[in-house]
This record gives sequence, C-alpha cells and structure tokens, in this order.
Amino acid sequence: MELLRIIESWLALAVGGINGVIWNWLLVAVLPLVGLYFSVRLGFIQLRRFPQMWRVIFAGGHEDKAGISPFEALATSLASRIGTGNLVGVAIALGVGGPGAIFWMWVIAFFGMATAYAESSLAQLYKVRDEHGQYRGGPAFYIWRGLKSRGWGMAFSVCLIVAFGLVFNAVQANSIAGAMTEAFGVTPAASAMGLVVVAGFIIFGGLRMVARFAVLVVPFMAAAYLALALWVVATNISEVPSMLALIVRSAFGLEPAAGGMLGALSVALLNGVKRGLFSNEAGMGSAPNIAAAATPVPHHPSSQGLVQAFGVFIDTLLVCTATALMILLSGAMEGSHEGITLTQNAMAEHFGAWGPTFIAIALLFFALTSIVGNYAYAESSVTFLRGGKFAFMAMRIACLGMVAWGATTKVGLVWDTADAAMGIMALINLGAILLLSGVVVKLTRDYDAQLRAGQSPQLDANDYPELGDRIDRTIWKRRD
Repeated sequence: MELLRIIESWLALAVGGINGVIWNWLLVAVLPLVGLYFSVRLGFIQLRRFPQMWRVIFAGGHEDKAGISPFEALATSLASRIGTGNLVGVAIALGVGGPGAIFWMWVIAFFGMATAYAESSLAQLYKVRDEHGQYRGGPAFYIWRGLKSRGWGMAFSVCLIVAFGLVFNAVQANSIAGAMTEAFGVTPAASAMGLVVVAGFIIFGGLRMVARFAVLVVPFMAAAYLALALWVVATNISEVPSMLALIVRSAFGLEPAAGGMLGALSVALLNGVKRGLFSNEAGMGSAPNIAAAATPVPHHPSSQGLVQAFGVFIDTLLVCTATALMILLSGAMEGSHEGITLTQNAMAEHFGAWGPTFIAIALLFFALTSIVGNYAYAESSVTFLRGGKFAFMAMRIACLGMVAWGATTKVGLVWDTADAAMGIMALINLGAILLLSGVVVKLTRDYDAQLRAGQSPQLDANDYPELGDRIDRTIWKRRD
C-alpha cells in the first residue's frame, strides 16, 4: 500500500505538469480557434445544415453488413459522450469555475459541432475494411492515409487506448462508485465487482454487441433525464432568465469573485473548455472511430459528419445545460458539496429523498454505457496497430482492470490523468484535421451542390482523383 501511494504521488506530479502546459497554454486557445476556423470555412454548417442532421440520423437505405446504421453510430458515440461529464463534470465546472464555466461549455459545443463534422467526415472518407470485412477508421487512419504518416497514426492510437480504453473508464467507474456509496451505502469494492461483471459481458461481445446495447439504453436514459430537467425548468420558469443572465455575467467576470474580473474570467474559461471537451469530445478524435464504422445514408462522408455534429448538440447544449440549470435553480451551490454529491443534493432539493437515488441510477447507466462506448473506440485503435486476438483479449482485460481501479482510487488523480490523456489526443487530432481541411471543404461543397440540385448526395471516388489510392475506391462508388 505504501508503494502504491508513492507511485500515485509521482503520477500526480507528472500529470500536473502535463496539464499545466497543455491546458493553461495550448488547448484553451487552440480548441475554440479550430472550431471557429471550421465554422467560418464551412459557412457555419452547424446552423445551415441543422435540419439535415435530423434527416440523416433516421434515414433508411441500403443494407450494408460491413457497417452499423447511422442511428447506431450516434447512439454509440452518445454512449461515450453522455456520462460523468454531464453529471459530474458540469458540477465540477460550476464548483471550480463558477456559473460562467457553463457559458464557455456552450461556446465550445457550438464551434465544436463544426469540428466534429470535419473529423467524422474525414473518418468516413478514409475508412477501410478489416479482416472480417467490417468498416474501421478514425484519426489514426486519416493521419496514416491522408497525411501519409503511419508513425503519427500509431502515436494517436496509443493515446486513444490509454485515454479511452483505460483512463476514462476509470473516471466513469470512480463516479459510479461515489454515487452508489452516497445513495445506497454500497462499498467501492462491491461497485467495482458489479461493473466488471456487467461491462465484461458486453465488451466481450464485440462492437456489434456494444452498438445494440447503446441503441437500447442511450435514447431511454437521455429522454428520462431531459424530461426531469424540463419539469424542473417549467416549475421554476420565473427564475430561469436570472440564472441564464448569471451564467453570462459570470463568464466575463462581471460577478463578484476572488481574484477580480480577469481572475474569474480565466477560471471560468479554463474550466469550461476542459469540462466541455471531456463531455462532448469534439476535436478529441474519439467519435470519428465509431463514425467510420457506420454506413452513411445518403452515401456520402458528410452525412456521418452531420450525425456526429448533432451528437455534440445533444450532449452539451441539451444534457449539460439541463444539469447546470437543475443545480443552479436548487441553491445547492451555496453548500460545500462538490462533484456528484453536488448534483445529488440539487436533485434532493427538487425531488426530495428519491432525487439522489435517481441520480445514482442515472449515473450508473450513463457511465456504464460510456465504459462500453469507450471500449468501442479503443478497439479501432487496436485494429490500426494490427493487433490480433491476443491484443484484443489483453485490451479487454486491461479495460476491466482500470474499471476496478477507478472505483477505488482518489477522484482528483483520476480526473487529472483523464485531462492529460485527453489533451495529448486532442492536439494530435486537431493538427491532422487542420492539415486536411482542404479535403473537408471539398467534401462539403460536393454535398451542398448535390442537395441544391435536389439529389440524394453520393460520393463518387472518380471526382477525387487527387486522393489516388489513399481512399478505398471500392467503398466510395455510386450506388445507383
């Protein structure tokens, strides 16, 4: 035990140093700027193609056993997105950064929708078939095929495995264990054991089992949570305008705070960016891994890009905002609670004794789906690294091992480690999509032109001779 504490202390120092450089200097500026760049260059596609997002999610089309459906891809990506970031991350952002952090989460999400569109469209374009004939792709693949750099693709894959296959699953398990202890008195060890058994059953079923599980659970849990939030907002509607005004004023340091206006603004901005990225994952390079596994309808990479852009909207602008308003309207911010206990106490104010119980159950489902969704991302990276059956088995065992560890370790260290892994991943991916931005623009113009012509957009590889053999031309041919 003493050795473990020493290792954790050294790890905390290393992680703190990494986060100081990445978050305080790099991502807090780069992330919004990349989103702004794609928003402007693509004509604010998150606004002008918002109605189209609805249509491509539920569109029927060609049967293609090599890929999952657009709705399954959205549900699986939401399984990873909608989790502790929405319940715990929002509470942490409010507790550390104040109400203003929520405004910056909105900003990150709005511009992040364009970033999510770009990275998922690229993932679709550069996807391949694996040895079983299933579609695989993601940032590692478009870095390799689009930028001709397998080395950077491998670096990204390793970061993704560490972040999603390992660290983020520890974060999810940590939050579940805390909620179960708070609501039911369940020990962290018991929570760890239960999570390993349930998650293991799903994970060992492979990608299609994960997708089927996500389709069954994610829509129901998101709808139930949003329904409660709408009830809270409706019953406190007279206070909502003042809460929204508080969020905006705090975002720009206009509320009284220690450290003055600039200090309050920087703290709100930093925490809004960090928690926003953790929640919606736009630009991180995670969702493109499942986006590439889908068969887009219509048959064009931009279709799946729009699906994943809509996922960012659901995650942050709906679910995270719902959590923030429930906490702010409850008055629970005035106490000394933090993390999941802040969210649970807010629910207790609104719904009485069963409020914390509901949050514990909701978090259990949110985080469980995140664990299996995260594993689906890591599986694509194992494929890129050309791992065989042994590698997949080792990945599954390591993933479940991190679930057990996360349920029983310190909250702060787990979240800090997640921030470091997430930041490194995001920097590699953001650099790649900027270098490939010309391809994204051409895809978007092609998609827009076909829509304006009244056609169902299809990508014809013959229109992209400059890409040569960097795309699989057997996938991208017209399906007339």
